[in-house]
This record gives sequence, C-alpha cells and structure tokens, in this order.
Amino acid sequence: MLDSSKAVTDEGPRPMHNLAPIPELYVSADSAQKLKVEAGNLVSHDLTPRQICDLELLMNGGFSPLKGFLGQADYDSVVETMRLADGTLWPMPITLDVSESFAEKVQVGQDIALRDQEGVILAILSVTDKWVPNKAVEAEKVFGADDLAHPAVNYLHNKAGKVYLGGPITGLTQPVHYDFKARRDTPNELRAFFRKMGWRRIVAFQTRNPLHRAHQELTFRAAREAQANLLIHPVVGMTKPGDVDHFTRVRCYEAVLDKYPSSTTHLSLLNLAMRMGGPREALWHAIIRRNHGLTHFIVGRDHAGPGKNSQGKDFYDPYAAQELVRQHQAEVGIEMVDFKQMVYVQEKAQYFPVDEVPEGSTVLDISGTELRRRLREGLEIPDWFSFPEVVKQLRKTSPERSKQGFTVFFTGFSGSGKSTIANALMVKLMEMGGRPVTLLDGDVVRKHLSSELGFSKEHRDINIKRIGYVASEITKNGGIAICAPIAPYAATRREVREMIEAFGAFIEVHVATSIEECERRDRKGLYKLAREGKIKEFTGISDPYDVPAAPELRVDTEGLDVDTCAHQVILKLEAMGLIKGQ
Repeated sequence: MLDSSKAVTDEGPRPMHNLAPIPELYVSADSAQKLKVEAGNLVSHDLTPRQICDLELLMNGGFSPLKGFLGQADYDSVVETMRLADGTLWPMPITLDVSESFAEKVQVGQDIALRDQEGVILAILSVTDKWVPNKAVEAEKVFGADDLAHPAVNYLHNKAGKVYLGGPITGLTQPVHYDFKARRDTPNELRAFFRKMGWRRIVAFQTRNPLHRAHQELTFRAAREAQANLLIHPVVGMTKPGDVDHFTRVRCYEAVLDKYPSSTTHLSLLNLAMRMGGPREALWHAIIRRNHGLTHFIVGRDHAGPGKNSQGKDFYDPYAAQELVRQHQAEVGIEMVDFKQMVYVQEKAQYFPVDEVPEGSTVLDISGTELRRRLREGLEIPDWFSFPEVVKQLRKTSPERSKQGFTVFFTGFSGSGKSTIANALMVKLMEMGGRPVTLLDGDVVRKHLSSELGFSKEHRDINIKRIGYVASEITKNGGIAICAPIAPYAATRREVREMIEAFGAFIEVHVATSIEECERRDRKGLYKLAREGKIKEFTGISDPYDVPAAPELRVDTEGLDVDTCAHQVILKLEAMGLIKGQ
C-alpha cells in the first residue's frame, strides 16, 4: 500500500478534468418548488426501486452524458453498438419501462411526474418517445443470451413493463436515503472531496460483497500499482438476488476501514441498480467511476458476472470484462487496473494472484458457496480468509440455518394434496417447537387476503405475490411459513423465491400428482365444472401449469399416505440443516 503519511498528489502534466464539477440535471431550489406545485396536475408514474436508482444517477451526473431516459434512436444504437446515436460510448440501455395501461394515458410531447414509492415527486420527464421494444433482441445483444437464468433477462421479460418511455429529465429533488447518509456522495461531492484532499490519482474498487482479506490484498496491490489513492465504492442499490443485504455489507466495510491508511483511503456508497451484465456492465461501471472523478478502476475476474446459465456454464468468459474495458479505456478517460483471482499460499502465509503462485505451494481458498455453507452450519471461518470483525457482522445476519426462518412452498394442481400435506407438515413442525409456524393455504389466503381477486392470470399473480410477501416477512423474522397455493406460473414462483431468499431458505415442493388422479378425486367438483366450461382458465384444463424444473423436492401422493409425504419434507429440511434431527 502507499505511504500512509502522504496522499498521492503528484499528477504531473495530466489535466484535472476529473476534479472539475460535472453537470447535473437538477433545477434550482426555487424552480423546483414551483415545478412541484405544477407537477401535481401531471399524470404520475410511481417508480420501481430500479428506476429510482437509475433516476438518481441521471440527475446527479453519475450517468453523464445522458440527459434523461433513452429515446428509441439512442436505445436502438446502444443495444446494437454500445454507443448513443451521436456516437458517444454508452453500453447499457437506461430505459423507463411502464405498463401498457399506463402508456395508453401518455402521449409524446407530454410531461409526466416521476414519484418515489411514498408519492414524492422527484423529477419531470418530457416524453419524446414511446415504443414497444424487442426484449429478446435486447437480452441477446446486451447480456449475451436470451436466457431467463440471467437475472437481468428475467427482469426484462417478467418484471419490466412492456412499453418504454424516453425523454429528458428535469430533476426536482434527490431520492431520500435514511441509512448511512454520511457515506453517500454524489459525483460532485466526491470530486470536491478529492480537490480538498489534494488527490489527483484515485483508483476505485467496485464490490457488491463483504470485504475479506483477499479483497484487501487486491486493493492494496491495485493502489500500489497505480500509485493512487483508493476509493472503496460498493454498490448499495440493487445487486444479484441472494446477495448479502447492503446494511450488513456496509457494516462489514466500516468494520475493516481501519485496516486501511485513513489519509489514502475513502469509503463511499454507490446507489446503482446492477444488471450483472459482465463485460458491458464493467465498461458501464468504468464510465460511472469516471463521472465520479476517478482516474483508475479495478476490474477483477468475472466482473459483474451473474453465475451459470441454464446449461450450467458461466455466462461470460472470466476475463472478457477486462478485455472490453482495456479496449475502450482511453476513450472513457479512465485507466483499468486488472486483477486476477487472489488465493492464499499456506507456506508463505500471504495472498498471491492465482497465476503467480510459487510452484509446489499449498493453495487455500474459500468460495462464496463454501463461505455461505460455513455460516449456515455455524462452522469456523479461518482468520487467513476473513477478518473477525467481518465474520461477526455476517453471523449476526446469517445465523446457522437451524435458527433461521424459512419458507416451504408447495405447488401443484388443484386436488393434488398440497393443503393436506402442508397441514400435516405444520403439525409436525409445531410438535418440534422452537420457531413459530404459519400456514398460508391457497383457499384461506383467498378468503382473508385476496377476496377481491378473480382468477385471471394477472389476479393469480397478484395473489401469489401477496402470499410471497407475507412469507418473506415471516421468514425475515425467524418464523416458518408454509404456503400451499396452485402457483401455476414459473416466473411468479421465481419472483416469490427471490423475495424470500433475501431473508432465508426457500424450499419448493412440487406435489407431482397427475392431472388424471386430481380429476378422479375432484373433491370440490371443480374439474367437472371446468370440463363443462363453467369455470374459465382452470389450471390443467383450460390454463397451463409450468412444471417446476428443479424444485428442492418432488412428491407424488398417488400410492403414498399423507404422513409419508410430510415426512419426506421433514427429511429434506433436516438434510438442508433447517431443522435438527430429533
């Protein structure tokens, strides 16, 4: 690392473009006040969490040179060429997706108010474009494959609105953050900090994970190689489903900040909604860091990679991101510092890049999966891997699995036996004790939580998401939720899984009783009515059922009694460490 007594200020003849103020899209406080009153009469769009992240970085200059959400010409150009229509390098589409019903209320040339989830007006969008994008093409070109295993592709097809609106933004007020306020710097605030500190060369470290010793070694080496000061710049907007929540991560960063020289290191939080887009995302991150006043940027192995595709292979080559950023670094105006995976060499008691390990050495490494297993099972996490302060914070959020909340989610045809098995499971878990158990049965939820809903696809999705939300709250608070709806659609089940896995385990149990057997039982007479056409959109008869591709457990009630089926679930929960064997 650098000499901790002296920040790097020797820049030589290099221009100081990275420290000059950057244009923002906000109007003055007086103008904002007047516009807010006028905007009260405009059609309003309630922004999603991802759109709020995008809007904040548009308004504060983090997405410079963008002046708003992309219009169609810029969008088409970015998707095809990674450039805006005027040729400016920009690799990621920044779009305002809305529902078809909302889009019908909006005409080109109209202004709309953009509100946060509390109803506060943040900005005005002057609509210049409205179009229906080809999302399959966007997925293929931007993310490399139209594969729903990619979180951003799944978002495109199953969460985002079908229509895009484009146009310039008039920023009225920045989104409110109640957490870690002192750590949240706009691009201009960071540039002012660098000017005040006399820093000229600054290297950014992008992360969405807690910092362990390998990360510290990587950042020390990067700063040394670039002869630069270090900005630890973690993402606290949306990351990959299943990642450690940002509250825990920031506590981890703060816990190890004193391991770095204070005069050459700064921690700042970036409210970015990641797309996990690999090479394009790395280039996007480099542009964003340039806008924040950085001169150097660390690009690691498999930067912003989402993991495996639906064939079980990595979406991106591990060094493709480094290659793309290297090609464009001069145009971006930021220097890349590339680093390979760091591993611990036992004999040397220190970290080395994986390709510099002395021959014959014993290499120790703990993967993210292995770390999660050790946390889950309450096993030791060695000092060579992480800092005791970080492990302490992680154990607070991730106690061993037998003390965590979880959700068992039964899915299957009507009459398959879901509710019966769920009831038996509930009784068995209550007999064991230790955690509160709540059964969210499909029929009971329909009566008490969703009585106004019908059985259209839209209403079924709303019903399942409500069940998922309640289950996620139960899971978050250490309880056990048992859900037993039909839940016919794979995309909705995936959304519920992501909701719950933010807080604990999700166990999907496919009750795989055949449609013929369910119809033969027909205890409620529903199949008969569906065959007669008296019930429309009935799952398995006139509406599809997406068979779960990889549930945690599949049970078939034909030829098995209820107690045996429930016991299979208990055995699965024991195998996963969620309950302890009696």
